[in-house]
Amino acid sequence: MDAHQTANQANLPRATNAEPLNVKPVNKLLFGDNLQWLRDTKVFPDASVDLVYLDPPFNSNADYNVLFRDASGEASQAQFHAFTDTWSWADAAETYNQFIQTCPNLALAEMMEALHSSLKNSPLMAYLAMMAPRLVELHRVLKPTGSLYLHCDPTASHYLKVLLDGLFGGEHFRNEISWVRSNPKSLSKTNFSNCRDIILRYSKTDACVFNKVFGAHDPEYVDKAYKYSDKRGRYRLLPLLNPNDNRPNLTYKFLGITRVWRWTKERMEQAHKDGLVVQLKPGAVPQYKLYLEDSQGRTVTNNWDDIPQVAGNEALGYPTQKPVALLERIISVSSNPGDLVLDPFCGCGTTTHAAQKLGRQWIGIDITFLAVNLIKRRLHDAFGKEARFEEMGQPTDFGSAQRLAELDKFQFQHWALSLIDARPLKEGDGKGADRGVDGLLYFYESKEKREKIIVQVKGGGVKRNDISTLLGDVNNQKAAGGILVTLEKPSKPMREEAVSAGRYTSKLWHTKDYPKIQILTVEGLLDGTERVDSPPQDNPFAKAQREATGPKQATLI
Repeated sequence: MDAHQTANQANLPRATNAEPLNVKPVNKLLFGDNLQWLRDTKVFPDASVDLVYLDPPFNSNADYNVLFRDASGEASQAQFHAFTDTWSWADAAETYNQFIQTCPNLALAEMMEALHSSLKNSPLMAYLAMMAPRLVELHRVLKPTGSLYLHCDPTASHYLKVLLDGLFGGEHFRNEISWVRSNPKSLSKTNFSNCRDIILRYSKTDACVFNKVFGAHDPEYVDKAYKYSDKRGRYRLLPLLNPNDNRPNLTYKFLGITRVWRWTKERMEQAHKDGLVVQLKPGAVPQYKLYLEDSQGRTVTNNWDDIPQVAGNEALGYPTQKPVALLERIISVSSNPGDLVLDPFCGCGTTTHAAQKLGRQWIGIDITFLAVNLIKRRLHDAFGKEARFEEMGQPTDFGSAQRLAELDKFQFQHWALSLIDARPLKEGDGKGADRGVDGLLYFYESKEKREKIIVQVKGGGVKRNDISTLLGDVNNQKAAGGILVTLEKPSKPMREEAVSAGRYTSKLWHTKDYPKIQILTVEGLLDGTERVDSPPQDNPFAKAQREATGPKQATLI
């Protein structure tokens, strides 16, 4: 999320077949400010969501970049600015004042005023002013059986916990989960190296969904605990004594031993008959056999040390990406198949991926089209046609494309580039490494030789000399060709200028000629009447691994 984007993308026209979630829950991918979406009660009625996971910015005062891939699949040097996690009071003051005046939770409003009195107009207070109204809306949309998981770092997590205590009530704070994500290197000279992230878990009420999950047993533990075996397999012995010694109905003599037992006499005798209760020697207290094959696994505590951080083929190059296994555990514990899972800061879409995999409905929201486009690719790569979802908030016709260009030219640029699967090049502030280049397409003439096509996007007026300028950039950068994606229809002289630029030949691809300069309109790309004429393109985005078809409930993580 870009802290400085304030464009109201949510006011863009929506798909005409959109239905309120209380009528027919469907998967949705929403582009725009999550606060404006959450306040839309037609999309988010009260008590409509079963589980919320959010991984908001941390007020880290850092820039985060997306990494792209080269032909080998390795991360390349090409990077793109994803978001700036920096906050200013000038941007947040109006939001804060409106929140104080309208917050339905008086205790929370007073808490925010107390924090403001202490933190003044600091960046941290600006960050909390951004988060508070969003947390209020997330609490509103949660069902009584719902839960909220919030991931944050020590920069702001303790402040957010104070807000959540005021919103949910301290009695509904469930866990502070410590995710041990890595084995840190010994680089720190004045601090202990940090190897964990904190996830706060709250429930809306006491009637929250909680499905207990189990982890895999450690092999050393298995060898030590399951030290007996018979023809059925390995087993361990567990005590049958009742810790409550005041249970007359469970006090009886069994195998010559009178004790207060865990089970009734009838159950004990049946278990003994089935060979599950053993007495190692005469006079010894009987014990119960627990076979390894019947064990559900290791009890999962609030210290999650069995889920490694993202690595290898799972890494999509997006900053702060979380592993699918982490979200699978959260979703499995606090929702059931068919439930609705919401991620209002969905980034590269790990929550939507895990929810789709586990057979849940989902909604993801992000304010950058770079993230939205990445999620679309990820779901398509991982699930193919099974990943059916409705896109809302992004342009669907010429009019809505025009409105996005007027509201936020950089988001329009990213969206327009996605229409032809071009990699964005310029950073969010419009300052790029290559002047005159908004995006790139690549294709290979051989394993060693990669050619590029320069892409420029015009959301405003276009004129004939735009073509000569593009051709000059193509020649200066020794590109194979150039593409102008324009919102306005080009003039006849512009098209003639493009044709006169000539063609280039791809020897690898059947020695075919392709136009040196192409003009593509947004309207033509949307209705499918126009497309890029080039050799098959190399995809610079990391590709998500294909998931097995058919949803399943994770019971052992």
